[in-house]
Amino acid sequence: MTAYASPTAPFASPQEADAGALLTIDLSALVKNWHTLAGEAPEAECAAVIKADAYGIGLEPAASALADAGCTTFFVAHFCEAERFRAVNSTATLYVLNGLLPGTAAHFAAIGARPVLGSREEIADWATYCAGIGKKLPAAIHVDTGMNRLGLRLESATKLVSEAGLMEAFTPSLVMSHLVSAETPGLPINAKQIKAFEAVRALFPGVPASLCNSSGIYLPERPHYDLLRPGYALYGGNPRPGRDNPMAPVVRLAARIIQIRTVPDAETVGYSGHWTAEGRRRIATVSLGYADGFLRSLSGTNLKPGGEAVVGGVRCPIAGRISMDLITLDISGLAEDAVKRGDYAIFIGDGISLDEVGTRAGSIGYEILTSLGHRFARRYKGSDR
Repeated sequence: MTAYASPTAPFASPQEADAGALLTIDLSALVKNWHTLAGEAPEAECAAVIKADAYGIGLEPAASALADAGCTTFFVAHFCEAERFRAVNSTATLYVLNGLLPGTAAHFAAIGARPVLGSREEIADWATYCAGIGKKLPAAIHVDTGMNRLGLRLESATKLVSEAGLMEAFTPSLVMSHLVSAETPGLPINAKQIKAFEAVRALFPGVPASLCNSSGIYLPERPHYDLLRPGYALYGGNPRPGRDNPMAPVVRLAARIIQIRTVPDAETVGYSGHWTAEGRRRIATVSLGYADGFLRSLSGTNLKPGGEAVVGGVRCPIAGRISMDLITLDISGLAEDAVKRGDYAIFIGDGISLDEVGTRAGSIGYEILTSLGHRFARRYKGSDR
């Protein structure tokens, strides 16, 4: 088992012995999660969203592991991600969610990537290109059912399908929309969007349809249609907030303790002195900071607890401001011989979930996961890549 570093990635993974932190990525858990999600809708195809460097775990190893497991359709956000994907997989169906920038149709065609078209301008560009080369290339049609971000409004889509020559110049291979609040099953917006999407499907008879993101798969209405588009849940995030997480954890973040000190009563720790020792305290300084994607909002004060890490099997609170490269932990609850310089503190894993870290940061697990930096050593489990 070796560390994986993409030849196209901007940074290579350092060696474990030299690195301040270790990010362990379990590709077998990633594959297990894909199978779990696919099992929720056996009548539909389960794709995989691997945008943002596969949510931070590495596009190339994630894409390869999922393809080996049987996944045949993938989604990225940017064309540059599509190019990276094609370097490791030349055959899978590949959609680019952010669509078609002016003058780039030939770039998509060259690598067999399918743009997700969400405006008349994009559709016209793709149709003109296809007509010019005499090939009806595939593309997805994105119709907005409530997000008000990307996609055609329903009335615009209705008008477009009747435009002579425009839609006939290419092959609509997927019609899709995106759920606003699928993580909250009881909200009326979910039923409203599902109803609107039924009208969308009627405009494109015979074209495969896709509505569900990770949380959408678990909606009681089960609007699975033909293709599921899970992202966050693949990487261990909980698609059912407030209930047990059916996903296996994929990432574990451990950072090295580089110094242990005793802080006398009433002295402060960290920038701006926001944490004060209440009695004699033992402080471990850890080689991890906001430059590594561990958000500054996880800082802890005497009045407002922040994040925690597991040291020697015990949860220890962050003491003071998180700085660019360092975090300080209050390890006073541990015996003095229980921890030493060079030991690891666990910031994700050992009972600390992505979603817990996101909540403590005043954010979401998605941001934590996609912010993870490039100074970690990376160890991939469940693969010899």
